[in-house]
This record gives sequence, structure tokens and C-alpha cells, in this order.
Amino acid sequence: QVQVVESGGGLVQPGGSLRLSCAASGSIFRIDGMGWYRQAPGKQRELVAAITSGGSTNYADSVKGRFTISRDNAKNTVYLQMSSLKPEDTAVYYCNVQRRPSPGVVYDYWGQGTQVTVSS
Repeated sequence: QVQVVESGGGLVQPGGSLRLSCAASGSIFRIDGMGWYRQAPGKQRELVAAITSGGSTNYADSVKGRFTISRDNAKNTVYLQMSSLKPEDTAVYYCNVQRRPSPGVVYDYWGQGTQVTVSS
């Protein structure tokens, strides 16, 4: 099993910044992709940003140029630096960790979520 714990959410004014962190622990053998998703009230969960073990990144169009994802493989930790925040970024942010113990086998693990609220 893999435990996934997020931190860093909170209340911020429009235009402000926040940094989310997510640490994976437990059976962390062959951790592959890590990423952040978000879910706003009444909406489906959506991908915000993802990063492979090799460092390749992928962003939702709505956050490109404002958010930066990074990871520390030695610490099995992924970060999301969020800048120029907008009210529409308000959501619960979830960390996702993928483990690939063998070819063709993928396990997804999720954190409990951290609330990000952008409001004046």
C-alpha cells in the first residue's frame, strides 16, 4: 500500500500564490507518474498538472503559465506552485501517485484532498 498525504492548501486572495506538497510513503517501489487533480463543487474532477519520473510535465490549459509542478524523487514528493490565482481555481486539490510494479500493471493512489479557496 501507498499512503499519500497533501498539505499547503488554504485561503488566498486573487492574484496570490500557494504551494501544495504531496508525499508518498509505504510501498513506494516503482513510483512512476505523480500529479494534481482538482474538483470544484458541482464539477467533475479534472487534471491540473502531472509529471513523470523522468520530469516530463503536462498542464491543463487553464493553468499553463501560472502553475508549476515539480518533484523530488529522493523524497517521493510532488509539489504544485500556484501563482496568479483566480477565483475559478477554488477547488479541492487531490494528489495522485501511480505505481508500476511490473509491465502493464498500474496502481493509482489518491490523497485525501486539500482545499484551496481564492477569494477577496
